[in-house]
Amino acid sequence: MTAAVMTAEVTVRTVHDVAGLAAVADYFSDVWHTPRTAPPYPAEVLHSLVHAGGAVHAAYDGCRPAGASVAVLGPEQSTYSLVAAADRGLGHAVKRAQRDWALGVGARTMRWTFDPLVGRNARFNLVKLGAVGTEYLVDFYGPMTDGVNDGDESDRLTVTWELAAPTTSYDTDDRDLAPATHTAPDGGILARRDDQYVWCRVPDDIVTLRAADPVLALRWRHAVREVFLEAFAEGFRATGMSRDGWYTLTRTEGSAV
Repeated sequence: MTAAVMTAEVTVRTVHDVAGLAAVADYFSDVWHTPRTAPPYPAEVLHSLVHAGGAVHAAYDGCRPAGASVAVLGPEQSTYSLVAAADRGLGHAVKRAQRDWALGVGARTMRWTFDPLVGRNARFNLVKLGAVGTEYLVDFYGPMTDGVNDGDESDRLTVTWELAAPTTSYDTDDRDLAPATHTAPDGGILARRDDQYVWCRVPDDIVTLRAADPVLALRWRHAVREVFLEAFAEGFRATGMSRDGWYTLTRTEGSAV
């Protein structure tokens, strides 16, 4: 199956050939700051995933890869996105290509994980795409040695994307009226909550902070983890992210008050 998404100057298409998959592997190496001789997703692994029925998509700005993603089939009409990355402004086109492929193979949902401390990714996933954070995973990968995550614990938030559902915004205006519940490592308010919502703040740029002060970055990791684990245990799910770095977690129907 071949699928392509066209923007003004960018083409996003499925990749099957060895040379194209090698270029995608190189792109992922550049994104995660690893040597091209040791990519996070080697070309031979990508080739096997495609052969098994998965899909590799790449965005091309001319002949140059400017984004890529990898997805595999899951159980019960689901798919799982192993990885996605794109140059600024191209992420939506890459995810749209993944969605079109998934719908084409009969899937209804797609899941993936991301670092919950990366606020821009949270806003993209929860607000622009309309996915919902459904599971908090503590140190999911164990120690990581790439140039982006090295020195941190690899907590991840699983999101579930209903592929045919309309995007719904859960941003609320009540955050500043709710009582504070936790203090952040920088001394400010970390979290607020009322009966229906929990709000939790993340640092402005965790990648830069991790490089400059890994001890402080780890304190943020543990602080946000505590808020999320408490909230998820009570039936909340991550449904929004404000432009100023605050998650909205919404109580699901049927959970206890």
